[in-house]
Amino acid sequence: MVRLLLSLALVGSVAVGQQAKAPTHSAPAGKLKHIVVIFQENVSFDHYFGTYPHALNPPGEPRFVALPDTPEVAGLRGDLLTRNGNATNAENGGDAANPFRLDRSQAATADQHHDYRAEQLAFDHGKMDLFPRYTGRSGPPPDRAPGEAGDPPLNNQGLVMGYYDGNTVTALWNYAQHYAMSDHSFGTTFGPSTVGAINLVSGQTNGVTEVIGGRGTLVEGGGGSVTDIGDPNPVHDICSNSNGARIGMGGPNIGNLLTSAKVTWGWFQGGFDVQAVNLDRSTGCLRQHHSEIVGRDERDYVPHHEPFQYYLSTANPDHLRPTSTAMIGHDGDRGRHQYDLEDFFAAVDAGNFPAVSFLKAMAYQNGHAGNSDPLDEQQFLVRVVNFLEQRPEWDSTAVIIAYDDSDGWYDHLSSPIVNSSRSSQDAYTSDGVCGEGAPRLPGIGPGNPHAEGRCGYGPRLPLVVISPWARANFVAHNITDQTSILRLIEDTFLHGRRLGKGSYDRLSGSLDPLFDFSGAKPHNTQRLRLDAESGEIIEPK
Repeated sequence: MVRLLLSLALVGSVAVGQQAKAPTHSAPAGKLKHIVVIFQENVSFDHYFGTYPHALNPPGEPRFVALPDTPEVAGLRGDLLTRNGNATNAENGGDAANPFRLDRSQAATADQHHDYRAEQLAFDHGKMDLFPRYTGRSGPPPDRAPGEAGDPPLNNQGLVMGYYDGNTVTALWNYAQHYAMSDHSFGTTFGPSTVGAINLVSGQTNGVTEVIGGRGTLVEGGGGSVTDIGDPNPVHDICSNSNGARIGMGGPNIGNLLTSAKVTWGWFQGGFDVQAVNLDRSTGCLRQHHSEIVGRDERDYVPHHEPFQYYLSTANPDHLRPTSTAMIGHDGDRGRHQYDLEDFFAAVDAGNFPAVSFLKAMAYQNGHAGNSDPLDEQQFLVRVVNFLEQRPEWDSTAVIIAYDDSDGWYDHLSSPIVNSSRSSQDAYTSDGVCGEGAPRLPGIGPGNPHAEGRCGYGPRLPLVVISPWARANFVAHNITDQTSILRLIEDTFLHGRRLGKGSYDRLSGSLDPLFDFSGAKPHNTQRLRLDAESGEIIEPK
């Protein structure tokens, strides 16, 4: 395989701004022994939680009634629902639409546009009123939204304004009721799945070291560096499509820090085991499942969703199997901390529960519009949480449900721009510019004071924490991002050590407000079991 080592010239420069003071965190030493990050796909906050905790409750759909004293979220109400700027802005043309409810029969929708530049344009300088024009895509569900005649047609780009409520994303709303959620958590930067996945494990999308194929997903980061802003596959993966762009990344990731500290960890992704054979006899990189809801077969494993495969230091290019269940999560084994999703269940059942586990669903259950949907996703989420809540280790476990990007779905809340960029793909402030000042983060190379192509924060995303240490029926309003998950891992297992090399983890807000570590024992001792089909509570009643 020919590998092209990049050496690109600096184009343009910007002044280095003053760094923001890093937030202070309290490390819950000894209270959390297991952090499980369920990393799902392509959902904005308003798309799943815009009307929380108020659901329509039509006949024939699972019913949701909020608990007394449920806090409100920064969601959709008033003029945002009836006189939204996306409906009144003439630039949206015939695709203009107010937000509208999608019911369970409309769980399968078209994938929306969610490139780094397109999302910035949809934000329209923070006015959040050009989503149909720049990120909307037409497609299923049926031609019109349910309700009265004259509701917006869905066979145009106004589909991007659709949202679900607790009658469809019922499990997530029930988890939010009994545990904690954030309504101010954002993507670390703008951009699609690979960008979000790499931000989750390193907080640094600058530092591309290898490129094979097209470069349309990259920008020159400055000082001879290169930044990923798209969805290229990892060079170091036998399942990567050889016809598309592939890259490798340099710099450290959280796996490196955990390994050096002898903390057990793993990335567990559906379809990673290329030796397994599915019921339909599909195997290898072509293992697949059929979704009755979406109405298509979808390959289980998506290479560009597996961030550790981009780094030579953590990649398992040939998808080698662990030598034993006892070695899962441990260093020195041929699996190199990269596993199949089923290995997680097997390891925990065997009493070998890694300290840090990242879980990725098979593609048909990852929530990504176009290949998945909220109902298939719910099956996966409930399976994982029901399993963990029955484990003896539950009292020392925290589950974080987070998302890689917004898919371009409408969200009304503009993110704070804490890191600026000037590149050919930036457009938030003006053409070629996103943000206007400090703080700025460097790239991974020496002598590079600032890395372009990393404007953030990006779109607002859901974040739910499920744990006996989580506050009950609580909404946190402090600003966090995907690297806030990194900080929690660092504070819990690494004595607050940071990745450095320009990682956003030094800027990220704390997840601590979602927890209550004040007592010697966890306070939220109720174990919640949900129905995977409906998302409704089975027990306790």
